[in-house]
Amino acid sequence: MNLGQSVFAQLLQFVPSRHFDYLVDQYGANYRTHTCSAWSQFVCMAYAQLTHRHGLRDVAACINSQRSKLYHCGLRHPISRSTLADANERRDWHLFEQLAQRMVTSALALYAPARKDTVLVQPLYAMDSTVVDLCLKLFPWAHYRSTKAAIKAHTVLDLNGAIPVMMTITAGSNVADVKLLDTLQLPAYSLVVLDRGYIDYARLYALTQRQCSFVVRAKSNLQFRCVHAFDCDRSQGVYSDQVIEFSGDKAHQDYPKVLRRVRYIDMPTCVEYVYLSDRIDLSALAIAQIYRQRWQIELFFKWLKQNLNIQHFFGNSENAVKSQVWIAICVYLAAVMAHKTLQISVSLHTLLQILEVNLLEKTSIADLASLAIEPMPDHAVSAQRCLF
Repeated sequence: MNLGQSVFAQLLQFVPSRHFDYLVDQYGANYRTHTCSAWSQFVCMAYAQLTHRHGLRDVAACINSQRSKLYHCGLRHPISRSTLADANERRDWHLFEQLAQRMVTSALALYAPARKDTVLVQPLYAMDSTVVDLCLKLFPWAHYRSTKAAIKAHTVLDLNGAIPVMMTITAGSNVADVKLLDTLQLPAYSLVVLDRGYIDYARLYALTQRQCSFVVRAKSNLQFRCVHAFDCDRSQGVYSDQVIEFSGDKAHQDYPKVLRRVRYIDMPTCVEYVYLSDRIDLSALAIAQIYRQRWQIELFFKWLKQNLNIQHFFGNSENAVKSQVWIAICVYLAAVMAHKTLQISVSLHTLLQILEVNLLEKTSIADLASLAIEPMPDHAVSAQRCLF
């Protein structure tokens, strides 16, 4: 793959350039633009993500000092701080959102042949949201509480490859998590894992009408009557396995069908969990194992905040913040596709660390990853002088 290209140029090959040009024409993103095109903005912000820059002046200084090495990445002109700030402020963030959606499709195609979960054959997703705190004085449009601002990233994660198949960014606390179930569009016969914040029986019933299944944690005040009880194997942590229907009038009206109720105790931690699901055909242990995979989305949020620059923003407007978040997602997807396509043995976290310090080196990404885990030869160790 490496034909004298820098590591950064190799990574940018996983960004669909033709579709990017199509989106630029669709949104008129280069209208009256002389130096900082949409692609230049994307390259600069991706560089800032991968190298963990702390401000636009920092980004511009570092990029201009390496101008000759970044020419083949598409940067044809020097970048100034004010020009990059204007681009983040004015260029429509939907351009980068649509680019991320296209990259999601490509990433899903890479991970489709080899599913990791053995419990289900159907697609498995997890849905949750994370809050990114902001300063209320600098971001008044994202009012969250009386003392702070925030944005929420509502995410649906494909648990096969940790790929965000859907992400909606909302400002402040205007949109409750459960309302996003109305816009959830998944393939037929998919199963989505939800936390208790998504319990709305009318919306869950509408989800099943769209030929999708769910596993969700039950609330403690659940009122129900048992229709049928299955035998339980307490040695595996299953203490109750029932088919139930709601006894409350409102709940029964919202969800008129029967549900599966599983009471499971995690042996190492002695923590009790109660799950609800519309899947009567699955075993109780399988339902518990499916919900356990929901933890991947929490790890995804933690990984995203620790490894990509989405907690320090380069602009204060809503357009600048959303542009930065979507470009960060594009960088994550490019790294995911590179990790899978090149069959890199190190973890994704280690790969990003390698990219950070070797971004403009002219060597292949696969060779860099191999050198990172290559053991030191014995003669090199024996040649070192013994100090003690």
